[in-house]
Amino acid sequence: MTQRAAMMAALLVGGLLTVAGCGGGEGENMSKAQSDSACAWTAEGDLPVEPELQQRLDGYVRTDLSPDISHLDATQVKVLEKLIAASKLMNDIYRTQATPCLDDLAARIDELPAGQQAAVRRYFKINVGPWDRRFHYEPFFGTWPHPEGANFYPLDLTEAEKAQIADRANGLDGLFSMVRRGGDDLVAIPYSVFFATELDAAAKLMREAAELTENASLKAFLNSRADAFGTDDYYESDMLWMDLDSAVEVTIGPYETYEDGLFGYKASFESFVTVVDPVESQRLDKFKGELPWLEKQLPIPEKHKNLNRGTDSPLRVVDEVYSAGDTRAGIQTIAFNLPNDERVREAKGSKKVMLRNVMNAKFNQILVPIANELVAKDQLGDLTAESFFLHTLWHEMSHGLGPGKIIVDGRETEVRLELKETYSTMEEAKADAMGEWDIFVLTRAGRDYFPESIFREQSATYLAGLFRSVRFGIGEAHGQANAIQFNYLMEKKAISHDPATGRFSIDIVVFEKVIAEMVRDICLIEAEGDYAASVAFIEKYGEMTPVLANALKKLDGIPVDVEPLFPRYE
Repeated sequence: MTQRAAMMAALLVGGLLTVAGCGGGEGENMSKAQSDSACAWTAEGDLPVEPELQQRLDGYVRTDLSPDISHLDATQVKVLEKLIAASKLMNDIYRTQATPCLDDLAARIDELPAGQQAAVRRYFKINVGPWDRRFHYEPFFGTWPHPEGANFYPLDLTEAEKAQIADRANGLDGLFSMVRRGGDDLVAIPYSVFFATELDAAAKLMREAAELTENASLKAFLNSRADAFGTDDYYESDMLWMDLDSAVEVTIGPYETYEDGLFGYKASFESFVTVVDPVESQRLDKFKGELPWLEKQLPIPEKHKNLNRGTDSPLRVVDEVYSAGDTRAGIQTIAFNLPNDERVREAKGSKKVMLRNVMNAKFNQILVPIANELVAKDQLGDLTAESFFLHTLWHEMSHGLGPGKIIVDGRETEVRLELKETYSTMEEAKADAMGEWDIFVLTRAGRDYFPESIFREQSATYLAGLFRSVRFGIGEAHGQANAIQFNYLMEKKAISHDPATGRFSIDIVVFEKVIAEMVRDICLIEAEGDYAASVAFIEKYGEMTPVLANALKKLDGIPVDVEPLFPRYE
């Protein structure tokens, strides 16, 4: 009997598995509702709708992201279609992870007046539930409070049980498991068991794609990742993903832990199906060799520098053909840096993937209009698409720099585990600040990568970018990270505000100095695994201050983000 079969048999006996359960599939399916009674709360309460719902909807501009794939041959197109079908299953899994009793909540939209249903249904889809991701997960429909732990844990966890999970000595903190009740105990159910139906179907599609492709690296990755869906061991396939070099590239599986707002332990499923621009990717490949040098330059004590990480760090510039799961909810990703497994990072580094068509859409439709409203007129001319691209690139590069594996009180651990739910916000703020620091330090060292105007262009574009990202809401990691940077820079006089015009300017000389200080402060908190200091830092700088809130009011009518459309494959 395989390990997965043994686990399923044990859970079946314990009553945690149901035959032809809520999903309605054949065989042994994990019931996606925590229990029939666990969803009773969805039938309770009134159904108020946010009065400004239409305004919030207008903040997401529907954007067709379908890139040109005419350069792909017939076989590559078939591979692409198989991968998109597998990605749609990642959507199904993520919806379950993110929102308890999702179908029950969605069904209540039918009780609203006919004139409200379409808008609520669309916003419900964007947010994967009735809670607004931009506004502290407050309900925009109904009055149900958002569960901090999403659907990864029982909804009625006691404080003692939370302490039990946080203890991390009992396996309940695993990246790849759902926590449920088993009698009087909490039980960690592996994803491979809980989502067996979806993962088996996705694995089948990926093996079919592997059989079709003529690219050896893609074939190896797809077969290995299909195997991992049945074992919850993603190390080998993560290593192979680092070596993936194909016209069609896919990133698929459980990665980020943002959705787990209770502990930041659990990984959410997502997928990016993309086509690669080899010329642009090659242009940027020279940057990866600078990472070891940059690590040595970090403004922190030598003992905290992570000099053992791998330096392979491939770079890819791609166009997004389809996205699913965690990355599809709410604010859209413009680039990513994976895998998160520190073992892979130490061996090979991490891969930085730039989603060019998403980035271009956001620059033209969002960043430029924001700058026209809020950036001092004498600095508007320094705003450039290339600087936006470079900031995003070096943000992702910076996720591979600084503390990763650390020692706290004599035990080996990771920054992610020690900072818990604060980690995502702190790491995003670190990567943003360090991205600018990277560019400045390289330029000061005489590296011939950037023009003399880079200090002006990066500063002005970064300033506009703060307003763009903080609009995501400070209840979301990226939004709060940008509030931290804005407030820190305001305190240190790197950013100034003219009340007469309502515009902001950035002092380029001071900015270069203060950005290094911010990198130092955040990296020290991470290096020491200091959870209390992380909480205090966020409390001090992560608030929506009056000057910031008033500035954002001037941006009404400018989209907050794109709502991606892939009409060819929806």
